[in-house]
Amino acid sequence: MSTLEPRPDELHAAVNGRELTFAEAIREALAEEMRRDPRVFLMGEDVGGAGGVFKVTEGIQAEFTPKRVIDTPISEAGIAGIAIGAALTGMRPVLEIMFGDFTTLVMDQMVNQAAKAYYMSGGKLSVPMVLRTTMGAGRRSAAQHSQSLHAWTSHIPGLKVVIPSTPYDAKGLLKSAIRDNSPVIIFEDKMMYKLKGPVPEGEYTIPLGLADVKREGQDITIVATSSMVHIALSAAERLSEQGISAEVIDPRTLFPLDAQTLISSAKKTSRALIVDEGYRRYGITGELASVITEGAFYYLDAPVRRIAAFDVPVPFSPPLEDATIPNEELVVKTALELLGRR
Repeated sequence: MSTLEPRPDELHAAVNGRELTFAEAIREALAEEMRRDPRVFLMGEDVGGAGGVFKVTEGIQAEFTPKRVIDTPISEAGIAGIAIGAALTGMRPVLEIMFGDFTTLVMDQMVNQAAKAYYMSGGKLSVPMVLRTTMGAGRRSAAQHSQSLHAWTSHIPGLKVVIPSTPYDAKGLLKSAIRDNSPVIIFEDKMMYKLKGPVPEGEYTIPLGLADVKREGQDITIVATSSMVHIALSAAERLSEQGISAEVIDPRTLFPLDAQTLISSAKKTSRALIVDEGYRRYGITGELASVITEGAFYYLDAPVRRIAAFDVPVPFSPPLEDATIPNEELVVKTALELLGRR
């Protein structure tokens, strides 16, 4: 399905009034996949009896028992190593690392083992596993629990990286990730777990590597990720009040990346703005800006602009923390500058 075509299941859900929170959509996807495939199991710190630090897996252990929803010791490297071993022997583990900051502790396992096994075995081995973790600041959790480190894993060949922005996308992408034969890392913005949106009943998946045009427009392309999609949509609404038609695109997966959708949109609008909550330095905004610049250079009427988090450890002070995160006002201001309307 083209990204410009409507999604019938999502529209049907909206019409029929079925809404789930982001967390509920993930929980539903996990339960459906565990019922469908006995090889799928969950593991992580407090994912069972406590339902996870953000209550995403609440109630799942009651249905599937502690044999398939496993509370682990506090050892991120150990959790990842066990998951990789299980995946290599035919299981399909889903492990939770409760804060994305703690993925620093699984880098050897994910980068040097999970990402490499298929290639170092000549395709004889696969590691069908999913690592769920969080991203996003704004929760007053300070520097060690507030980072958005999705650029790190996107840099590594052999890993797939998913970054959903809506309950609908979260469910469909997670189901596809669990069925994928590669190791997949899903970053969930912790500030969106209570976000509600239409989610249809019944079976559906969203292919990895397919971007979504969240809003069509003609004057400027805004490419946004995760929670920044909602910032971009709000900014686009404000821009429309000034007669500016902004197209908002959500890549949904950082690898595989649907580069063609981004490039085609930039060719149409002639201007592009990238918004991401990761650090600006060597980050996602730079990569996406490069993809668009290389693919649409002769169609652009202005340099690609980018907005990202400040290159500082996330402050604990609420006013300072908020100042480091991209916001709607900055997106509107930058878009107007791109359009020559300062």
